[in-house]
Amino acid sequence: MSSIMNIDPELQSLANQIATRRVTECFEGDANRASDFRCTSNGLVLDYSKHHIDAPSRQRLLEIAQQSALAADFEALTRGDAINITEERAALHTLLRGTRKEESPELYAEVHATNSKLAQLVAKIHSGAWSGFGANRFTDVVNIGIGGSDFGPKVVCRALRTETDLMKSHFVANVDPQDLDETLASLDPQSTLFIICSKSFTTEETLTNALRARAWLLAAGAKDTDVNKHMVAVTTNLEGASRFGISPENCFPMWDWVGGRYSLWSAVGLSIALQSGWETFLRLLTGAHEMDIHTLGSHDKNNLPLMMALLEFWNTVYLKTDTHVVLPYAQALEKLPDFLQQLSMESNGKRVDLSGSALTLPSAPVLWGSAGTIGQHSYYQLLHQGNRRFTADIILPLSHKEKDLDAQRKLAANALAQSRALLVGRDKSAAQQLAAERGQPESFAPHYEMPGNHSHSLIYFESLTPEILGALIAAYEHKTFFLSRLLGINAFDQWGVELGKVIGRQILTMLEHGEGLEVIDPATAIAVEAWRSANARSTS
Repeated sequence: MSSIMNIDPELQSLANQIATRRVTECFEGDANRASDFRCTSNGLVLDYSKHHIDAPSRQRLLEIAQQSALAADFEALTRGDAINITEERAALHTLLRGTRKEESPELYAEVHATNSKLAQLVAKIHSGAWSGFGANRFTDVVNIGIGGSDFGPKVVCRALRTETDLMKSHFVANVDPQDLDETLASLDPQSTLFIICSKSFTTEETLTNALRARAWLLAAGAKDTDVNKHMVAVTTNLEGASRFGISPENCFPMWDWVGGRYSLWSAVGLSIALQSGWETFLRLLTGAHEMDIHTLGSHDKNNLPLMMALLEFWNTVYLKTDTHVVLPYAQALEKLPDFLQQLSMESNGKRVDLSGSALTLPSAPVLWGSAGTIGQHSYYQLLHQGNRRFTADIILPLSHKEKDLDAQRKLAANALAQSRALLVGRDKSAAQQLAAERGQPESFAPHYEMPGNHSHSLIYFESLTPEILGALIAAYEHKTFFLSRLLGINAFDQWGVELGKVIGRQILTMLEHGEGLEVIDPATAIAVEAWRSANARSTS
């Protein structure tokens, strides 16, 4: 697998040329720009005509993609090659939705068997055949996990939530006890099911919350033997789950060839099926599978995830933007920026390439964002009048079926207005005119100027169905992978996450016993002592 790891002189020259132009000039010089600078797949439309990109720069980017063997790399990923080099394993999340299952028949047999077992569990719970210690039907499911075991199922459950849901889903990730306490406050122990998502069944935050949830059940009158009725686990540590009180029959695998942030398509997504139904979960998988097939079979500018990656590569490396904001104009997608933040920055937030050499190019941009019109009254001020460079994705469902049409119209107007405002801004002449209309001196005009000319994509689709959601998430997954290959880095390890865990275990012992402070820095040692002093009764 190859990659471009140095600045391409030709592409940099093209970037220097287009950086001096306004995107509106590109529209003026190309009557077909709006239709040519877009691609579609599985109901998704990616309109990138408002980026600082033209035909020559796009062509050179596509040549670099070909030189980097991105198509072959994606083939290798979906084939099951050990592309996660530091952990010497595959990254086969695409197999979870059946993509190229003929390449890995034994592994897919495990996936199929697990899905069959999950479907049976979901049916039993929904029918009431499986109930809790009070013989009541389960009405609520609480997913206890962190990272990919939380972000993935949470974004989908929020996006697909309706008034006809079969169960209510809740998510607990923070080891801060307030997270679990507030979640459980309104729930009935007799009708609450817990999913404990931890591959090792030793993840500190997850196990701490699981133990507290178990205690909550016992305090409500459940017996030790009832824990198995109220808890299932997604783990490879069957022995640890058994000691906890969860039988092997209630455990589902989390394979080491699936990274946590790519795992919502597995048993980690059980909360999705319990909330919305097994058929809805299968539709989600179908949408992702169709995006996989599109990505495998589409070439050049018609490949939607590839173009998303090339745009990010172009903007980050050559046009020097270092932050990317995701703006979904749909309350149902309010958790999408959080999910993409982990997907992008945990995958591609690296400082060395595949050979271990320091990167000569910047890695992934900082990703952030929030839903809909809320941000317009917050950070859009910085977007329009600040002096930082950024790119954006504005995401817009065209229809919210059975919702207030007038409100939908206003939401769409806001999304499209912000896209146009990012493009055109307000020039000096218009700012002077506005000052004059307000009876103010011309010196006030600069306060009303907005440069515009901000590169951004508009991603839209008819409505947010499970298939569309699956395709959208898969597109971002593949974009993340393609960008990693362009940068020459490994998108599937996260050693930066591990360091804090190692030091955390060391400091936990210090907080418990007040010993060993001499081996850490003085400032941290003082903070440890302050914590022990504040909790003197509890630590004595």
